[in-house]
Amino acid sequence: MRLVERTPAPDEPDKAIACYGAVSQLTAERWLYLAEGQPNSDLTILCLQALLQVAQAKHKRVLVVICDRASWHKSRAVKAWVRQHNQQVKRQQTGVRLLTVLLPTKSPWLNPMEPIWYHTKRKVVEPDGELPVKVLKERLCAQFHTTLDAATLKASG
Repeated sequence: MRLVERTPAPDEPDKAIACYGAVSQLTAERWLYLAEGQPNSDLTILCLQALLQVAQAKHKRVLVVICDRASWHKSRAVKAWVRQHNQQVKRQQTGVRLLTVLLPTKSPWLNPMEPIWYHTKRKVVEPDGELPVKVLKERLCAQFHTTLDAATLKASG
């Protein structure tokens, strides 16, 4: 089965969602970040901010984020924001530094989140491809054992 791009009804309020995920290599904890609309630089920055809050709460000094080469992961806006964030952490000598690593082209097996996405996609798709955004969100949350009421949705590993 494959996710099929569907044409939403003109009156449908939610036409797309950006779905970001992260996994801790040490604890196998997973995080899901859902946002309205197509993925873009602004949503990527919001997701990074949410992950930094998690790292701060866990008293980490450095957060390493491995990204594929999607345009919104490597945009000028994201690079500038990461640089500015790290400069601020260095000046204030407090906070969590952010290290982003871009994967080589066509190498999804190097991304620790990729197997989770693979199994998640297989469990949430519909054979006919018709899956409204609201239902997709609910299924993603169920798969990650969480609810829709938080900005950053955490799931156990």
